[in-house]
Amino acid sequence: MQTASAPVRDGLEPLQAAPRLLSLDAFRGLTVAAMILVNNPGDWAHIYAPLEHAPWHGWTPTDLIFPFFLFIVGVSITFALGRTDARQGGVMQKIVKRSATLFLLGLFLNFFPKFDISTVRIPGVLQRIALVYLACSMLFLKTTPRQQLWILFSILVGYWLLLTVVPVPGIGYANLEPETNLAAWIDRIVLTPAHVYKPARVWDPEGILSTLPAIGTGTIGLLVGQWLRSGRVATEKVAWLFAAGCLATLAGLVWNGFFPINKALWTSSYVLLAGGLAMLGLALCYWLIDVKQYRRGVLPFVAFGVNAITVFFLSGLIPRIMSLIHLSRPDGTDVNLREYLYRSFIVPAFADPINASLAGALTFVLIWFGILWWMYRKQIIIKV
Repeated sequence: MQTASAPVRDGLEPLQAAPRLLSLDAFRGLTVAAMILVNNPGDWAHIYAPLEHAPWHGWTPTDLIFPFFLFIVGVSITFALGRTDARQGGVMQKIVKRSATLFLLGLFLNFFPKFDISTVRIPGVLQRIALVYLACSMLFLKTTPRQQLWILFSILVGYWLLLTVVPVPGIGYANLEPETNLAAWIDRIVLTPAHVYKPARVWDPEGILSTLPAIGTGTIGLLVGQWLRSGRVATEKVAWLFAAGCLATLAGLVWNGFFPINKALWTSSYVLLAGGLAMLGLALCYWLIDVKQYRRGVLPFVAFGVNAITVFFLSGLIPRIMSLIHLSRPDGTDVNLREYLYRSFIVPAFADPINASLAGALTFVLIWFGILWWMYRKQIIIKV
C-alpha cells in the first residue's frame, strides 16, 4: 500500500501524507445537495428541464450528479486507504464490510415499505456505489496508477465494443435502444423483470453490465486522487488537472458522435464527459478552497459532504415514511403527509406550479442543511 515514504510508482511522485481536503468535502457536499434537490421536487409533473434526466441519449446537468459522486468515491479512496499499509490485517475485510453495508442499505430502501421479496428491485444507487467502492478499493490496493489507466482504457473500449458489436440474443444485432440493447437483455435474464427499475420494466439504469463503466468513473477518481496526493506543487496539480479535465470532456463529446452519451447505459462517452467535468469542478474547488484558502460560503456544503451517505439514505427514507401517513385536507381530499405539507404551505405562495415544485425541493434541501449544520457543529459524523 502507498505511504508517504513509498517509492515512486510508475512515474508519479511518492504519495504524501493524506490530510483531509476541505475542497473534496465541499465538492462532495455540493453533489449530494444537488442529488437531494433533483430527487425531491414538490411535484413530479412540474420540473424545470435542467433538473430532469435526458429521456435517453444526451445529457442534462442532472445526469452529471451520480457520476460526480462516483468520481468523488474514487478520489476519497486514495485519501482513506492511502493512510493504511496494504499488508495490514483486516483492510480487505473492512472494505468488504463497508461495501456490503452500503449494498444492504440500498436494498432496504427498495424493500421499504412493502418488504415484498418477489418484486423488490435489486439494483439501485447505493448498490452501485457499493460495487464501485469495492472494485476501486481493490484496484488502489493491488495495482499501480499506470495499470489503473490501462484498466480504464480497457473498460471504456471493451464496453463500447460489447454494446455496438455483439449481437443481442433474440434480437440478432447490436443496438442502443432502451429495451433491446445487450445491457437490457442481461438485466432481463439475470434479474428478471420482477427485480428491475419498475418504470423501465425490463431493464435497469443501475443494471449489471453498466456497472462496469461506472467502475471506470470511479477509476478516474482514483487517478485524480493519487495525483492530488503526489508531492508536486499545488499550481502544477491544478494546471494538469484542468488540462486533463478539458481533454476528457472533449474526448467524450467526440466519442458521442458514434457512441452516444447516455446515462442509463453509462456509455464510455458519458464516462469521459462526466469524468472530465468532475475533474474541472474539483480542480476549481481545490484551487479556491485549499490553495487560495477561500472559505466564505463553503462550510454549508462541507456539512453535507461529511455526512453524505447518511443524508442520502435518510432523504430517501423519510419521504417514504411520510407517504404512509394520510391526512384530510380542508377540501375533503385524502393525501399523504408530504403532499399535505406541500399543498398547504408551498403551493399557495406560488402562482406558477413549476416554481412551487422547485420551492418544495429547495425547502427540503434547506431543512436537511439545518440538521446537517447542527451535526457538523457538534462534530457528529456517521460513518458507514
